[in-house]
Formats: sequence, C-alpha cells, structure tokens
Amino acid sequence: MIDSHCHLDSEVFQQDLENVLNAAREAGVDSVIIPGADLADAPRAIEIVNRYEKIFFASGVHPYHLDTFDLKSIESNQNHPKCVAIGECGLDYFRLPLEDVEQYKQRQKECLIAQIELAISLNKPLILHVRDASGDMAEILRAYPRARGVFHCFNADRILLDFSDRFYYGIGGVLTFKNAKRLVEVLPLIPKERLLLETDAPYLTPHPFRGERNEPKYIPLIVEKMAEILNLSVQDIRELCRQNTQKLFNLFL
Repeated sequence: MIDSHCHLDSEVFQQDLENVLNAAREAGVDSVIIPGADLADAPRAIEIVNRYEKIFFASGVHPYHLDTFDLKSIESNQNHPKCVAIGECGLDYFRLPLEDVEQYKQRQKECLIAQIELAISLNKPLILHVRDASGDMAEILRAYPRARGVFHCFNADRILLDFSDRFYYGIGGVLTFKNAKRLVEVLPLIPKERLLLETDAPYLTPHPFRGERNEPKYIPLIVEKMAEILNLSVQDIRELCRQNTQKLFNLFL
C-alpha cells in the first residue's frame, strides 16, 4: 500500500523515523509521499527521500504558510527526480482573520493560481487542500481545465465530484470517525479508479486511536472501513488504491 499524503518531514517524526517506517512496512505500507506544506520543511523532506528508496515528496505551499511562498523555490524543487507533485496548496477559510477577510482570501487564491499554472506548465499533478472553500476552488478549477491532481483529505463536498475526470480523492482517517456521515454517504459516488489512501500523519488519526500521533501504519484501518462501505474486499481496495496512486504520481515501484 501507498500512503499518498504523510508529513514525514514533521519534527514529531525526527526522533523515531526509522521505527515509524518499519512499523509501516510491517502493516503493508511500503511507500509514502510527503506533501510540501511549508517551504522551510523542504530540506528535511529531500533528506528523507534521498535516504529511503520508496519515499517521494511534493513541493508547494499550504494556505496557512503563505509567508514562505516562493514560486522559484517550488519550481526548483521540481527538478529533484523524486519530486512527484506540486502542493499541498489550496484554499482554507476555516480560520478567517477578524479584519481584511477578502484580502486574506485573495492572497490565498493568488498563491494557489500561481501553483496551478506551474503544475500545468510542468505537467505535474496538484495536491489540493480545500477547507470551507469548495465553491471558490471549483470556480478556479473550471478556469484551468488542464489542471489535474488530488483533493487531499476529501471534504465530501459534492461540488468537487464534478472534477472526477481529472482529479483523485484522498481518503484518510476521517472516514473512520463517528461523525463522518457525509463522507460515508459520498464515498460510493466517487469513481473507484479515483480513490487514494492517505493518513495526513501526524494528524487525523483513525478510530480507535484518535488523540494519538497518526502514522502510516494505520492505513489498514482506512482500507477496512472503505472496503466495508464499498462492499469490496480488503485486497481489492489495497490493489485499486495502489494502482491509482502509481498512475497519478507516475510512480514505478
């Protein structure tokens, strides 16, 4: 299995990264993609992918880290042979400032569009973060019909299903939460050839380990829940999502 979105470059993994990866392999997760949320973390991600064969990374800037935004640095990182995508970039209106809200949103849009245009020019997939901003994201993507990639931690907004011809949908630990009713209902509407597995570790740990640090070893819990909802075997889900991830990110494993 492949964890398509895991922040292995986070400082919370620095002390025991080897143990985390060994536990993942024992659970059947032999490959990981590290998204780029903050350019300050890129050197750590590159260090990790240089050390481990089946770990890859992306380079981009999350909407919460726009103070580090530098398009030239993002583009430069794309030259690394194990850089497979641009992102995690996107729109996040969950925590809006008390003042200058529209200016804040506009800044996010500008940085997102710059990364979309770079992805198109390099023919690279995007890793998109969308929180409380699905309408604006849909409007932007309609203006860029050549953009492709994945909606990371898919938020179950049906408007984003309109892009299933060119985007994939990352499904993580939220699927196992008791309050995930909307995602459970929407999951069967996603084309099966567009499903990816992810943890978003160290965040969003699946039930029954919520509150603990998330790790790639918990991917099987997501697989089991997905198999139950879609009435498929665990093996079917594992093989399907692995093939989908390899296709999107052009991985040869």
